[in-house]
Amino acid sequence: MTTVSTPVPPLEQRRVLTTPIPGPLSVALGARRAAAVAAGVSSTLPVYVSRAAGAVIEDVDGNVLIDLGSGIAVTSVGASAPEVTAAVAAQAADFTHTCFMISPYEEYVAVCEGLARVTPGDHDKRSVLVNSGAEAVENAVKIARRATGRPAVLVLDHAYHGRTNLTMAMTARAMPYKTGFGPFAGEVYRIPASYPLRDPAGMTGKQAALRAIGVAERQVGADQVAALVVEPILGEGGFVVPAPGFLPTLAAWATDCGIVLVADEVQTGFARTGAMFAMDHEEVVPDLVAMAKGIAGGLPLGAVTGRAELLDAVHAGGLGGTFGGNPLACAAALAALEIYERDDLAAAARAIEAAVVPRLTALRDEVPALADVRGRGAMLAVELVRPGTLEPDKAAAQQVAAACAAQGVLVLTCGTWGNVLRLLPPLVIGHDLLDEALTVLEDALRAL
Repeated sequence: MTTVSTPVPPLEQRRVLTTPIPGPLSVALGARRAAAVAAGVSSTLPVYVSRAAGAVIEDVDGNVLIDLGSGIAVTSVGASAPEVTAAVAAQAADFTHTCFMISPYEEYVAVCEGLARVTPGDHDKRSVLVNSGAEAVENAVKIARRATGRPAVLVLDHAYHGRTNLTMAMTARAMPYKTGFGPFAGEVYRIPASYPLRDPAGMTGKQAALRAIGVAERQVGADQVAALVVEPILGEGGFVVPAPGFLPTLAAWATDCGIVLVADEVQTGFARTGAMFAMDHEEVVPDLVAMAKGIAGGLPLGAVTGRAELLDAVHAGGLGGTFGGNPLACAAALAALEIYERDDLAAAARAIEAAVVPRLTALRDEVPALADVRGRGAMLAVELVRPGTLEPDKAAAQQVAAACAAQGVLVLTCGTWGNVLRLLPPLVIGHDLLDEALTVLEDALRAL
C-alpha cells in the first residue's frame, strides 16, 4: 500500500498564540532536554521550534512567534529562504563533503570570489573559509601574526569575539563566557572603546581613539602589535555605535604603525547595518574581515577575506580544516549573496531603522528607564537603567524580554551588564509584522 503524504501548508507571516508560552509539548521537551543536554547550554526561549520561515517561528505547540532575533543575526535573508533551501538540496544530491584540502570543488572558489567582490576595498583579495565566527577571528589573528612577525593583539573593551580559548581571551565579559575556563591565551591586550552614552560628556570619536592609542602605546608598544581587532559596532557588548571618527582614527594609526586592522564583522556583516559591511559607514577599509552568521542563510560558515599579501604570507597547509567551506554551506552562501545583492537588503535594513528608531525614541519621555536608543540598520538596541542614573538595570531588560515572549515576540538581550534589548529582525520582515512586534515591545517598555 502506498502512503501519500499530505503537503504542509506554508507558514504564514503572522503571530499566532494557541497556548501559553511555553506550551505543554515544549514543557515536555524541556524535561527531556534536562536529562540529555548539558546544563551549560542555555536557551533564550523555553519553546521548541517545529518550523521557521521568513520572520516567524512556529513551535511544537502551534504558536507562531515574530522573530526579532534572526538566530543572532543569522537568518537575515529570512528563515528557510526558498533559494537557500533549494540550493542546499541540489548540492546535497550531488555531494555533501569531500574536504576542500583533499579534493576541492568549485563552490568554495565561487564563495571566495563573491566575498572579494562585496567586502570593503578594491584591492587584490584572498579568502579562507571556516566553520564559525570564532574560528574566523582566530584565523585572522594567525594570519596577522604570521604576516607581521609580531605577537600582540589589541581588542576593545566591551568586545565579544567568541568562545574558543583565544577568542575568550579577546572577549571582555567574564560571565558567562569566560568564568572558570582559564588560563587563556596570552599577548591579548584590551584598550578603551568608544561608548558615547558612558564616555565623558563631549568626548569625540577622535578623542576616544587617541585615548585607546595612548593605552596601547604605553602598555604594549605599537611595534609589538600584530593586529587591532575591532567590532565596528560592539555586539554582545551592547550594540554600541562608536562616535564618528573613532574607527578612522584607529585605522590611520594602525596603518602608520604596520598593524593589521581586522574588522570582526561576524554580527554586523551582510547588510545588517544598512551597508553590506559596517566599516563602510565611515569608509574604513580593513586589512582583514572576519565573517560568519548572515553569510549562508542559516548554515554554518565563516570566512576571512583580506589583502592578498597577508593571506598569502601563510605557508601551505597553515590554514584550513576538515569542514571549512563545506559544500552545503557554500551552496547556501552563494544563494544568500544573490539575495542580498538582488533584493538590496542593505536598503531594507535602512528602512527597518527608519521605522523602529523614531517609535522607540518617542518613548523616552514615558519610560524613564530608557537611557538610549541606538544602532544602525536592523541592528538596533535600547539600553535600560535605573531612572535618574546610568546604573544598568538588567532586571528591567529581562522583564521586557519575558513580557514580549509571552505575547509571541522574540527579543534578545545583551550588553556588558545584560541591560540592553537588541533587535535583529530578518531583513525581509514585512512592514505590518514589524509594526505588530513593535507595538508589543512598546507596551512591555511602558509596563516598566
